[in-house]
Amino acid sequence: MSTTAGSTDDSMDHLITSPLPSHPANHICALCRNFYTLGWVTGTGGGVSIKHGPHIFIAPSGVQKELMQPGDMFVMEHASRAYVRNPPVLKPSACTPLFLAAFDRGAGCCIHTHSQWAVLVTLLVERDALHQQGSAAASMAELLCFEIERIEQIKGIPKGQGKQGMLGYFDRLRVPIIPNTAHEEDLTQSLEAAMERYPDTYAVLVLRHGVYVWGDDVQKAKTQAESLDYIFRLAVEMRRLELPWTDHNTN
Repeated sequence: MSTTAGSTDDSMDHLITSPLPSHPANHICALCRNFYTLGWVTGTGGGVSIKHGPHIFIAPSGVQKELMQPGDMFVMEHASRAYVRNPPVLKPSACTPLFLAAFDRGAGCCIHTHSQWAVLVTLLVERDALHQQGSAAASMAELLCFEIERIEQIKGIPKGQGKQGMLGYFDRLRVPIIPNTAHEEDLTQSLEAAMERYPDTYAVLVLRHGVYVWGDDVQKAKTQAESLDYIFRLAVEMRRLELPWTDHNTN
């Protein structure tokens, strides 16, 4: 697998050139500008990737997401994992292996945010686990899961890959939480394990870090990311008011 970036070949600029707002190179820029206003990609954090035909379009690493231009996009061939377009100077996203994990499972778009509400939810779940299981829970962070039910916005989340329809008001939403690592790419194995353990999930939270959300296409991934962030914020406020997330929650 070749995932090393080099100097760009101008002959491949046609891959990121289009007047259509829906073209991945344009769409990623628009999404990142929107996400910046929500506080999801502050300080160059977070990212977006879109699969389009045989290619994967990826926002670069370490750039101000609200200022990105289509020419900043990396383009990878999905089958070979080789970059076919490498912008000069810029670095490939450290999230790339995690985006690929979602695309290998049929996703059309993957969004990574550093939402404060996502981070706070992971801290609350971690604290609950520490209270219930003691210090041993710290070494079992991969087993953590955020759960909530009887919230209307849960209807914005699909039942699972290959399943028809969306979750209902009385269904329980489960989002697994994996431990954070010093380097983003080192999250890949834990993310893939969470996907295997929770095959119906469209998101994985990263402890004290943020969340990865994916969907069949850009619209669905965006809808699910927005719905989840609403739910995470609501969950934080519910905990502040000592309201339970589920019928069996021991707040």
